[in-house]
Amino acid sequence: MNDRSVSLLENYDIEVLRTWRGRGAILCETKQGTLIWKEYTGHKEKAVFQDALLTTIRQRGFGNVEGILKNKEQELLTQDQDGTFYVLKTYCEGRECNVKDMDECRQAAEMLARFHSVSSIEDSFSGGSMSHPAHVEFEKHNKELRRVRKYLKERSQKTDFEICLMKNYDYFFNLALQITEELRFYQNKMENRFVCHGDYQHHNIIICDDGMHLINFEKCVFDSPVRDLYLFMRKLLEKSGWVQNVGFELVNSYEKVRPMEKEEYLQLYYRLAYPEKFWKIANFYYNSGKAWIPGKNLEKLCKVTDQEKDKREFLDRFKLRYSLCPAEM
Repeated sequence: MNDRSVSLLENYDIEVLRTWRGRGAILCETKQGTLIWKEYTGHKEKAVFQDALLTTIRQRGFGNVEGILKNKEQELLTQDQDGTFYVLKTYCEGRECNVKDMDECRQAAEMLARFHSVSSIEDSFSGGSMSHPAHVEFEKHNKELRRVRKYLKERSQKTDFEICLMKNYDYFFNLALQITEELRFYQNKMENRFVCHGDYQHHNIIICDDGMHLINFEKCVFDSPVRDLYLFMRKLLEKSGWVQNVGFELVNSYEKVRPMEKEEYLQLYYRLAYPEKFWKIANFYYNSGKAWIPGKNLEKLCKVTDQEKDKREFLDRFKLRYSLCPAEM
């Protein structure tokens, strides 16, 4: 982010006392408090949708979220001479949620449920995009996995990473096909009239003096609330090695605030069962340079394969705990 963009702050009814660099942004000390100035890469319509969502949930009592400030022309975005758009938002001083602190993680699950309790949107609320059903996302991932396999088969000299990838490929690819096929016959009968945060993970959950705050709504999208819960759970389960109590405590904390329906358990099961981490590693490898493959890639791949047994045991217990019988699967 270039410092020239700071001059655009003159387009706002604020007095900037000083600025300093943050992570991918510029922080501004003003009489209204600390604000954050950053480049905006989405569509203009999405900014309008995002602002409307934030306004709506604050009106419904969910107040610990960021806000977008409008410029003197009452626009949410300000454009530089080179065509780049920038956005000015409120900022809360604090730290990220500690993934090793289960008390904080349980609180984060409760906050997610409170957010979903106020993020149901009526028909007049327009401008947001509708996400694809999960099985459509999986089908896209499966096509990408096929390309990876074709590429690997044509490689004559393989690195340790590529050998490991090929060794485990059939298991994870067949699992991906199985989960996708099962989910294809299970259709969500509820309308997705909720807006999900879209990137609910510890980086966007900030612990401040007045409690937890939720930031960075740029990926907000119409979808089932399961989308957010799944992402948060998967991240923590992977970090813990799929310790079963971690997953169930998160679900219990969420349900204390917003009880889940049977079809949401099914969605959550299928999302967790799909080998998304394996796809991410394979897809990143395929779309990156092959002259040198970082050793970290092999570490991540080995971690996924090593955790698979514990993951399957968690999913089996998940099915029993929430009575997901074969007829529903």
